[in-house]
Amino acid sequence: MNISVVIPLLNEEESLPELSAWIAKVMDENNLSYEIVFVDDGSKDESWQTIEKLSLANKHIKAIKFRRNYGKSAALNVAFEAAQGDVIITMDADLQDSPDELPGLYKMITEQGFDLVSGWKKKRYDPLSKTIPTKLYNAATRSISGIQLHDFNCGLKAYRKDVVKNIEVYGEMHRYIPVIAKWAGFSKIAEKEIHHRERKYGKSKFGIDRFVNGFLDLMTITFVSKFGKRPMHLFGLLGTIMFFIGFAAAAYLGASKLYNVYHHLPARLLSERPSFYISLTTMIIGTMLFLAGFLGELISRNSPIRNNYLIEKKVGV
Repeated sequence: MNISVVIPLLNEEESLPELSAWIAKVMDENNLSYEIVFVDDGSKDESWQTIEKLSLANKHIKAIKFRRNYGKSAALNVAFEAAQGDVIITMDADLQDSPDELPGLYKMITEQGFDLVSGWKKKRYDPLSKTIPTKLYNAATRSISGIQLHDFNCGLKAYRKDVVKNIEVYGEMHRYIPVIAKWAGFSKIAEKEIHHRERKYGKSKFGIDRFVNGFLDLMTITFVSKFGKRPMHLFGLLGTIMFFIGFAAAAYLGASKLYNVYHHLPARLLSERPSFYISLTTMIIGTMLFLAGFLGELISRNSPIRNNYLIEKKVGV
């Protein structure tokens, strides 16, 4: 099978017939074998009933329904497990992503050898309250991750099958699939400028809070990718530095006190000097950070996935 089109959805009953018909038309025109994997993320409207009707008319349609809303990451993770195509393409169900882009994305994976291709909505039909935070979010993500994409959160993305079968998407990490893929060793990442369409039915399911959550998730995935298997390298280093700064400051205060006493100079009690308590606090915090790194190492070394590595090829093994 050439392509699996993965579509997570929430309350999109109006757009589903038009979207599935459009995908089928594009696939037939380009002689591509395909499947459409809908994941109903706990819709409260008639989305599931609509999918059931569509599946009777189109044998290429598969569908999964969640009992309640779990979020886009959960929907994608389940769909990735079910997808069977050589290339998996994700898109939103609101008709803002055009199925006409699918053949081009497929060729970039199969002919140009990319692991992942992300869509770039260069011209967007969204309000400024959405586009300005999006630009800031993408700039921050580029700076931290080192991946030069303009639109990390674009729903239209194409993946080589190996990519989606070897990564796990959870929480709200769907925004950072390119970062997760790069961490897993799939570094051939590109983007394709795509046509963004105005929403035809319904309204957006995302609020402004996603940008705050997105930044926190970026911090999480950055930490996990760099220090997930070696937490002592971060906490131990910071703890050691803080402890020795506090120790050096306390030693200096003690030495200065002894010097003044020995030379019969005025000397305040150490307990009356705020800097003494700051030094002790710094030493305590450093010790706690070091212990945090040590406990992290114990947890990491006893993890059942501590020796999970992605092997691309073998010869004579």
